[in-house]
Amino acid sequence: MKKDECFFLGSITKLFGFKGEVVIFIDSDEPEKYDNLDAVFIEFGGKLIPYFIERTDLRNKSNQLTVKFQDIDNEEQAQQLLGRELYLPLSLLPPLTGDAFYFYEIEGFSVIDHTKGPIGTINQVLDYPGNPLFEIEFQGKQILIPVKDEFIERTDRKNRTIYLKAPQGLIDIYLNEP
Repeated sequence: MKKDECFFLGSITKLFGFKGEVVIFIDSDEPEKYDNLDAVFIEFGGKLIPYFIERTDLRNKSNQLTVKFQDIDNEEQAQQLLGRELYLPLSLLPPLTGDAFYFYEIEGFSVIDHTKGPIGTINQVLDYPGNPLFEIEFQGKQILIPVKDEFIERTDRKNRTIYLKAPQGLIDIYLNEP
């Protein structure tokens, strides 16, 4: 499995007990959806390695999941997993409708601003904690616009276009226009 065919699920944050269990931080608004996983991919040296799960336990309705992996039976083995990132295939993401989108799926979408008109194509979404940004390429220049509901007028999946209403003056800063 290649990393670009997967989405980031979370990371292994600490040991739990002494029989090889670990605690995973699930990077999701709905961590309960991942309470009954059969397997995950763990990144080692840029490669994704499948790990099969014996049991999981969602901890107190939080984003923490206690996991017991097959063939990880002691602290020493579990210690090797600490800090590792976990991934799942994109096919396990539920489809979104309306204006909702996953960041990976809008790369290459055209962007049309309410005031400026066409302003380029989304290269990627920079997923900074609490402040993701659209990185838009326009005539050799980079425009960064926060991914905020109040700035997104609509998403046209069929025509691969996002319609924005960027804050007044924001785009001008990048285009050096008064």
